[in-house]
Amino acid sequence: MDNISIRRFGPEDRDWLVREHRDHYARAEGFDEGFGVLVAGIIDDYLADHDPECEAGWIACQGDKRLGSIFCVKLDNETAKLRLFLLTEDARGQGLGKQLLSTCMGFAKSCGFKSMTLWTHESHRAAGALYAKTGWSLISSKPVKSFGQDLVEQHWQITL
Repeated sequence: MDNISIRRFGPEDRDWLVREHRDHYARAEGFDEGFGVLVAGIIDDYLADHDPECEAGWIACQGDKRLGSIFCVKLDNETAKLRLFLLTEDARGQGLGKQLLSTCMGFAKSCGFKSMTLWTHESHRAAGALYAKTGWSLISSKPVKSFGQDLVEQHWQITL
């Protein structure tokens, strides 16, 4: 993909990001409306009360077209949490996910975090492969019923 930029997330990206997450996971995995509500809550909490010194979100763009997102939020003084990592369907498989992940992890490290963690589902196989390839470790996995589906919840971690 040509002319890709990664810029900071802003309030004007909120509705697009909620819609993109909600619609993608409803279509791809049959998630119910609870997933969109969760994403909206995460973003609204971030907009209302994030610490710009150690928390940030990014949007990948090609011109005016948004292609993906990733967020770094503080879990505790030593641990950052990766959130809202998403690529649109047409942006996948071209290395943009790796760029976003690198941006997020580099930011976390520069803020002094010692490690990062994330929560996802086993069905997100491409993301899991990227995490494993970039040094993340799967630390737990368990069956759950979430968003109207039987899923396997995963927690990953990396030392920065």
